[in-house]
Amino acid sequence: MGITNTLQAPRAVVMVQPHAFHPNAETAKDNAYQSPASDQPKAIAARALAEHGAAVTALRAAGVTVHVFDDDGSRNTPDSVFPNNWFSTHPGGAVGLYPMFPISRRRERRGNVLDLLKSNYRVETIYDYSGLEQDDLFLEGTGAMVLDHVGRIAFVARSNRADAIVLERFCTHFGYEPIVFDAFDPAGVPVYHTNVFMCIGTDFALVGLDMIPDPARRDVVRRRLEETGRDVISLSADQIADFAGNAIELTGTQGRILALSSRAMAALTANQRDRICASATLLPLSLPTIECAGGSARCMIAGVHLTPRSKVSPC
Repeated sequence: MGITNTLQAPRAVVMVQPHAFHPNAETAKDNAYQSPASDQPKAIAARALAEHGAAVTALRAAGVTVHVFDDDGSRNTPDSVFPNNWFSTHPGGAVGLYPMFPISRRRERRGNVLDLLKSNYRVETIYDYSGLEQDDLFLEGTGAMVLDHVGRIAFVARSNRADAIVLERFCTHFGYEPIVFDAFDPAGVPVYHTNVFMCIGTDFALVGLDMIPDPARRDVVRRRLEETGRDVISLSADQIADFAGNAIELTGTQGRILALSSRAMAALTANQRDRICASATLLPLSLPTIECAGGSARCMIAGVHLTPRSKVSPC
């Protein structure tokens, strides 16, 4: 497994340690992958914190640089463990800040994350779209968009959290081609975030193709992924419900890894695992409590695609 091409698979990530995690009633309105809380708040928060800490340890053991920030819960931000929705980073020194659909999630934006990025990495431009919340226009970062950094394509499933106007601005500023489509779960509910059912690695892509009802758009998604030489691995709706699509490829000291939850890995077939392992090592993370909030490994990890200024140490 090669380690030279890291354009799609960053070597560093940002994660937020949740001290007051709980499933968010506000986001449950359009996130069909959430589960109701089944325990006392303190017990739920303690388990989520332990899962997060174990995930950080596993990623660091694999050689990924992990910048960890604490959320003490004082701002009532139950979903802060999912930072990839409010910011993204890009080769060439660009950072995007995004408008969030749920009001409670808008409080997750924090200056110390941006300060860390500017101190340790080359940040040339920050595009701040967050003010569009006042116009009810939303685009929730790399949750709403799954980015092919090689083919320069932004794949986006239509939802309350992905507005076409903001997407057009992003694609103009960052130089991506938008490919927009509808995607629904078996109950006919729109997929709330594209990254729930789609993951793009360097040499493969995981995607719930059958959840795209329009055959023409389904073929476009498959074809555009295959044009860059990727092995397109189709996931079933049941596998998507087990978060098999909510994974992220990273680069460690021994090559590329695919970080995903233990539940997601168990949902993959032997053939699918073999196809992934042709180019990346599977790194399962135990996240049963955090997954109750409707997100999994990918949502927890904000990739850093910026160039380091010098030697970077995790915080």
